[in-house]
Amino acid sequence: MMKGMQTTLKGAVEVRGVGLHSGSGVRMRLAPAPVNHGVIFIRTDMGGAEVPALWNRVVDTRLSTVLEDAVTRARVGTVEHLMAALAGVGVDNARVYLDGPEVPVMDGSSAPFVEAIETVGLARQGAARRYIQVRKPVRVSGGAGQAAMLAPAEAAHFACSIDFAHPAIGRQDAALTLTPAAFRAEVASARTFGFACEVEAMRAAGLARGGSLENAVVFGNSGPLNPEGLRAPDECARHKLLDAVGDMALAGTPMLAAYTAERPSHGLNNALLAALFADRSAWTLVEEGVADIAQAALLVCARGNRRPAQIARA
Repeated sequence: MMKGMQTTLKGAVEVRGVGLHSGSGVRMRLAPAPVNHGVIFIRTDMGGAEVPALWNRVVDTRLSTVLEDAVTRARVGTVEHLMAALAGVGVDNARVYLDGPEVPVMDGSSAPFVEAIETVGLARQGAARRYIQVRKPVRVSGGAGQAAMLAPAEAAHFACSIDFAHPAIGRQDAALTLTPAAFRAEVASARTFGFACEVEAMRAAGLARGGSLENAVVFGNSGPLNPEGLRAPDECARHKLLDAVGDMALAGTPMLAAYTAERPSHGLNNALLAALFADRSAWTLVEEGVADIAQAALLVCARGNRRPAQIARA
């Protein structure tokens, strides 16, 4: 993770696509924001209702991360790939305008968002970047052998293991020390994935209505159905790292921590952030190495107190 000054976009950039779960067309515009603003989604189709990109706004984690504002009930779904792109390239402050309830899925990875951000570039701002420093290990667990932990570290490091009973996946491990260069090279292009045998059930549940071989890796009985195949032998594990970067970005401020997970999911990631912020001895806010616990409390606790979403496989 880059240290130094906060950043935002130099200008606005627009992308269009479809929602992975809604199947509806979506127009999204990324725009600059002032210092200490964080990332906020704005629903232009709901009179400009704002939805902060924060862990305690998460209300659903079934196959994606969904945010909701408690007052307006405005929702924004599938935020994780965009949040990963913003965190991955080092954007602290941004306004994200949407004319629908879901971030466009694009090709199922973060790469299109990274490319869009790079077309306008980043602007350094007149305030130092702040970090959440994890001070002691925090661990959560879920069903089917799920577990995730945050531990003290001097940089943002991510590692995960997955294990699927499928001949083309099996057990995979992946790791990333988060820098813009490493994010672009190692995980940004890793696509979301699923299984052909589960498509009908997902659509019956109102999910994956916009899914296709153009925006997801779909596995049949023996391997991916996508004509181009996989982008990397461990693309699935890399995508789980991408999801973790995006979900952890909902802390609201970059973290200095080592994230490790076994069979991670969006629900598990949200529960991990809830456990971290529930323990005031487990973290503090630092600004270029200077601890400021009072600012930390203001940053997180005063923004609301929503319970974490129920753990769900994703």
